[in-house]
Amino acid sequence: MSTSAHSPAESKTSTAAAVHEGGQVTDRLVELNAGYAEDFRDPGMDARPVLQVAVVACMDARLDLHAALGLELGDCHTIRNAGGVVTDDVIRSLTISQRALGTRSVVLIHHTNCGLESLTEDFRQELEREVGQRPVWAVEAYTDADQDVRQSMQRVRTSPFLLHTDDVRGFVFDVTTGLLREIHSVS
Repeated sequence: MSTSAHSPAESKTSTAAAVHEGGQVTDRLVELNAGYAEDFRDPGMDARPVLQVAVVACMDARLDLHAALGLELGDCHTIRNAGGVVTDDVIRSLTISQRALGTRSVVLIHHTNCGLESLTEDFRQELEREVGQRPVWAVEAYTDADQDVRQSMQRVRTSPFLLHTDDVRGFVFDVTTGLLREIHSVS
């Protein structure tokens, strides 16, 4: 299953061409949705993931999580942000996922060549100079993906809000090979 906005190659090409020619990508996505909706049938699912797992991953467009993990619609909750780091909002989503919707496992996925590796917390100060207000959120930049996965696993495991912290595993996805490499906690 692809999570892309376009499956056929011509759709991808026409969407990219529309954007490059000054078109609005959102308009093209809405058009593509109309085609999708023509064949759509309610799968009769509820919001509880079949595999009782929540996946926290980076928002990077190179990560097709469903395809990479062999997941189908309804299998998991997917929580994505810049870097796939465990922030307060990720804890909020995981808490709802576990307490209200029955998930028991957490999979954390960072990746190689992440954009956060080239940023620093100076990004916040640059924004403050530009707009006159400092963001309340941290950039969560890092230079070592393995260590950041360990930190994210620790944040999940020590959260008082989460019911299930015994099955928390972390990985780094290689964007050139498509393989996951498991990261183990330092004991």
